[in-house]
Amino acid sequence: MLNIRPMGKYTGGEITGVDVKTLDDAGFAPIYDAWLQYGVTVVRDQELELDEFLAYSRRFGFVVPHPSKSTRHPDCPEITVLGINKFDADGNLIQAVYKRGGESFHTDGAYDEVPFKATKLYALAIPSRGGNTHFSSMYQAYEVLPERLKTLLEGRNGAFTYGGRHGQTALLNPEDRNRPPAFHPMFRTHSETGRRSLYFDPGKINYIEGLEAAQSDDVIDELTERMIAPEAEYVHEWRVGDVVIWDNRCLVHKAAGDYPPEEDRIHWRTSIKEAIGGASVAGA
Repeated sequence: MLNIRPMGKYTGGEITGVDVKTLDDAGFAPIYDAWLQYGVTVVRDQELELDEFLAYSRRFGFVVPHPSKSTRHPDCPEITVLGINKFDADGNLIQAVYKRGGESFHTDGAYDEVPFKATKLYALAIPSRGGNTHFSSMYQAYEVLPERLKTLLEGRNGAFTYGGRHGQTALLNPEDRNRPPAFHPMFRTHSETGRRSLYFDPGKINYIEGLEAAQSDDVIDELTERMIAPEAEYVHEWRVGDVVIWDNRCLVHKAAGDYPPEEDRIHWRTSIKEAIGGASVAGA
């Protein structure tokens, strides 16, 4: 029997008692609604093949290949494989692979003109300790911002690139490293919930439009300190068979690169955008 329960005060929901391969639209609807409510949800105890994971991802929107081409699955480019090839030919740990996604809290796809709606992971192998993923609500981050920052940033856009101010583009192919920035409002109104949130990624933002360079840098540094609001976090402890999806429109996340590097931490990942033409997803 389907069971949904909260995992954190403001974000995080756990879903049990369901096989996502067999869901009809009526069965999918409460799962989608819970995801909108909690921002990030985990469906436990799934057993999925590549095509099944991809099909379930498509229920949430339009699946697109991630720009990091080197990590795409060889048989399915819409799926990224995370956690493999983390040692070089001499047996040295490649930190960019091992700590991928763990440098700071971030949102996926801010560097695109149409940012990622959602990211979904399916856990294939989990280490004996560590390797959790941290999430935090940007609804709450917006709620607790000082009024001076709300006034300053209202109506302003941020300029975002994959490498941000520090040009961290090692995981991209050379031809993809100099894309022009994408511009997005610093305060975003969620297209489905109607709620306001801070839209911010300290690793991908280059500058804030309309501010002098020094002021822009100072505001970015302050937002980096304020983006994780009190009690807004949920920390996910992985199990094999977990399917986790989070809403990039209202959450930030980071991986924890703290697990034994000799152990496997392997996930399939899909990157999801709004459905083409604004069409509703199945069952939503």
